[in-house]
Amino acid sequence: MRVAAIYDIHGNLPALEEVLGEIRAAGVDRVVVGGDVIPGPMPKESLRSLLNFPLPTQFIYGNGEVAVLEVMEGREPTFVPEQHRSVIRWTAEQLSEQKQVLSGWPKTSSIEVPGLGHVLFCHATPRNENEVFTRLTNEDRLLPVFEGLNVSVVVCGHTHMQFERMIGRTRVVNAGSVGMPFGRPGANWLLIDDDIQLKHTNYDLNKAADRIRQSGYPEADAFVERYLLNPPEEAQMLSAFSQAESR
Repeated sequence: MRVAAIYDIHGNLPALEEVLGEIRAAGVDRVVVGGDVIPGPMPKESLRSLLNFPLPTQFIYGNGEVAVLEVMEGREPTFVPEQHRSVIRWTAEQLSEQKQVLSGWPKTSSIEVPGLGHVLFCHATPRNENEVFTRLTNEDRLLPVFEGLNVSVVVCGHTHMQFERMIGRTRVVNAGSVGMPFGRPGANWLLIDDDIQLKHTNYDLNKAADRIRQSGYPEADAFVERYLLNPPEEAQMLSAFSQAESR
């Protein structure tokens, strides 16, 4: 069995389309979408592409879906700073007819992969879709999160940086981000069979930027400059996440 894990798409349809093309070519049997399909510039189109993809596809929710659903239910998004709430509201308006679809996604999913074992998919950690950890996080802090899961591998995302590490006896792999990677521009994802490959897909960033600028997204220019053409360096984000963990 070959499984593709794609995380943190954030409405970047051009990146998603390129990755889905590589997934087709790789002979994948199943796709796991690991949360944060939204928010982002082209949320409706990105969700449609995934729902119509001609391979078995299973979804879990991320903090992005949680925030959008909160707005759909008439509440303020709990973990979203005020300066970013307009984007969440815009995304909720774009997907007003997809509330039932989004609300039906589970928090985690699992697959038995021959040669690899039981693989658990979550967005951030198995217990919380907002929890932050990186390849540098102290293992003592993470052991209570991953102990007792009785799985071989946990696949996660949320921090938009690919890595692999052992936490106790559990192999933990971060898929990185398809639509908003930190570090090298492009799209990151995982190919899983009897082992796990960290995949990187290049695509035409300038053409993608033009499409995103024409999307009607309220922060299109900022998204293009900050996350498409000039993503933050990994060292910068590791430092920022380290500070967040210590609060």
